Amino acid sequence: MSLPIYLIGARGCGKTTIGHRLSQTLGYAFRDTDHHLQNVRCISIAQIVAEQGWEVFRTMEAESLQQVTAPSSIIATGGGIILRPENCQFMRDNGRVVWLNVEPKELARRLIVDPEAEQRPTLTGRPISEEMSDILTIRRPLYSSAAHHIVDAARSPDAVVDDILHILRQQQAG
Repeated sequence: MSLPIYLIGARGCGKTTIGHRLSQTLGYAFRDTDHHLQNVRCISIAQIVAEQGWEVFRTMEAESLQQVTAPSSIIATGGGIILRPENCQFMRDNGRVVWLNVEPKELARRLIVDPEAEQRPTLTGRPISEEMSDILTIRRPLYSSAAHHIVDAARSPDAVVDDILHILRQQQAG
């Protein structure tokens, strides 16, 4: 059994897409903190935020992270999972953390094409290109400090998966 691999990054960076492909390649289980939370609570993230606020959601998100963590699994996390230092520490202590880094303009483009509003509520209410730039200014240092590895996720999913596999092979060899 191998340690879990946590995928972190801004919404729209490809955590779910990459997570599915990586789990299939490695024969690992795929888990998603947001989907787990929505299934357990039977409510969308947008509804939780609208009805109970971001702080309640962040508490539920932290619980979801711990509940989905298991050996030999790929775990796609919510974009804001790194806002709580205890989540970062938990992931670093219990697995390998990979930051799927994508520039704000590309994130905005992806989110405009596939908004998934129920899973990805706006954080500021502003246009997505402005929101992503502002959010990443704040979160970049948090993603960086939480990550064991940083991968350029602006490329094709296959290229990103190949990079992660290369990193994992190097880690095993070292």
